[in-house]
Amino acid sequence: MKIHIQQIPTEGKHIEGEEPSALLDLHEALVKPISPVRYDLDVGLSGGGLFATGAVGVDMRLQCVKCLEYFEHALEVPDFACQVELTGSEMVDLTEPIREDILLALPAHPHCDWDGKRTCPGTFPKETVEIPEQDATADTRDTWGALDQIKF
Repeated sequence: MKIHIQQIPTEGKHIEGEEPSALLDLHEALVKPISPVRYDLDVGLSGGGLFATGAVGVDMRLQCVKCLEYFEHALEVPDFACQVELTGSEMVDLTEPIREDILLALPAHPHCDWDGKRTCPGTFPKETVEIPEQDATADTRDTWGALDQIKF
């Protein structure tokens, strides 16, 4: 995503739109972008650099670590921020900072039941096991009696 420095007024500029998901450069079978990368940014110039703040996101197809089924997940980075030093070029490329923030926001262990709309088939129901209470007056020595008889 390239921004022309000449088109940014002194008070800054709001930009929003979409870029092809190919900018993520993902080659994983378990993680696939299924929508373009969305951005909603405020950009400006200050102190020899370009700053950008706002939100970026993309819809992803992930594989659940419990049931191994694929599911869709809207990945959002609501607090995207970056500062890029100006090098004398007319354009600044924000592709790498956007890509990096999205990749860092990818879940390490995705679960298909995160949104609460679905129950993961890989989740085992929690069973309640009742443990009988021990009689406080019972002699615990009986429990260890067999071990006490061992001769070393």
